[in-house]
This record gives sequence, structure tokens and C-alpha cells, in this order.
Amino acid sequence: MTPGLANAAPFVELLTTEGRIVLELHPESAPLTVANFLAYVDDGFYDGTLVHRAIPGFAVQGGGYDAELNPRQTREPIDNEAPGCLKNRRGTVAMARSLEPRSTTSQFFVNLDDNKHLDYVRPQPGYEGYCAFATVVAGMDVVERMSRIPTGPAGVFASDVPLQPVTIARAQRGEPPMIAALEPSSPADANPPKKAVSGPTMVRRPGKRADTLAANRPNPTTKDPR
Repeated sequence: MTPGLANAAPFVELLTTEGRIVLELHPESAPLTVANFLAYVDDGFYDGTLVHRAIPGFAVQGGGYDAELNPRQTREPIDNEAPGCLKNRRGTVAMARSLEPRSTTSQFFVNLDDNKHLDYVRPQPGYEGYCAFATVVAGMDVVERMSRIPTGPAGVFASDVPLQPVTIARAQRGEPPMIAALEPSSPADANPPKKAVSGPTMVRRPGKRADTLAANRPNPTTKDPR
């Protein structure tokens, strides 16, 4: 590692079929979540996974399914660190989970808006929030481009699945000098999957595009609690 960077915040590059995204991780506010994410990165878990949900003005999500539409075998779930982590503002990256607090594994999403309704409120189902553990420091234009890809039904989902598959060709650690020297938006040379896949449950509320981003739900539903 470059001298002087031993205590620097970790950076991760996502090389995708739409371009390059650079994340700055924040272990000071979400140490368990950052360690979990980096373990998946170091294992090569995200290489070849799909971006399986894209909703303009809300979020883009991936990190759980391979090119053959199979869910990848994940590590054991970790606790939700939402009470002390970053807020779900535009450009932050958060972990998806099921409705159970201790269900975070590999899936993550990038916020395309200030999604305050995804923040921690209190230790009660529906209010426990989603842990934002990183910020996009390069390639937000790539994320926006992903969100504008036409979507439709696939698998168990009725909507929001990109019809033009988007793949994370490689996820890797990087140091700030190396990251700054690279172009932020060049598409990766990867073979995209043939189909898109299912993703998280979306619970819609009046005036909001979506309320929750939950991962690994076998039969996702869309409902309005009015």
C-alpha cells in the first residue's frame, strides 16, 4: 500500500457493463457492514453478478444473482447497523435485507434520491432502516444511466427488472491515487447475462416510489398500506 494510506478509507471499484463506479467505504460508522462487503469483494463474489432492479429517482440494486439467474451462496447474515450509519441520501450505498433486522448478506443498492424513509427511526418492524455504508465518489452518471434502462417483468417480479441486462464484471479494492487516474465511466469488457432476475420486495406508500428494499424474498409483492 502507498505510504500514508494505511489509515485511509477503503475504496472499491465496480467495473460494470455500463461503466465504472467508485465507492468510498465508511468503516467509522458501519464497521461490521464494511467488513462484510469487503469480504464479498475479496472473495470475488460480486464478479459476474447482475444489477437486478432499477427504479429512476429511487435506487439501483444488485449483488445477489449470477448470470444464470441463480442466487449466489452468501455468508451468514450480519446485524443491521442502520442506527449509527450514514443517512440514505443521494449517492450513498446501502445494504438490502429482508424484513428481519439480522438478514443483511450481499445485496446492496445505490440511492438515487434522498430516501429519508429508508433511514432508521426506531427498533420496530418497518422502521429499522437500511444501513448506508459507502458513497459513490465517481460514476454516479453510470448509476443514473442504469436507472434509465427500460425495465419490465422477470422471474417473480412484475416490474423494475432491466430488460437490457447489466453486469458487475469485477469488484475490486483500490487506493485513491490509482482510482483517480482511471476514467470513471468506461464500460467493462464483460459478457452480459442472457436474462434479468428477481430482487427485493418493494412496499409502496402514498407519495413515495417505494418504501423498502428487502433482499432474498422468494415471493416479492407490491402493496399500498393505505
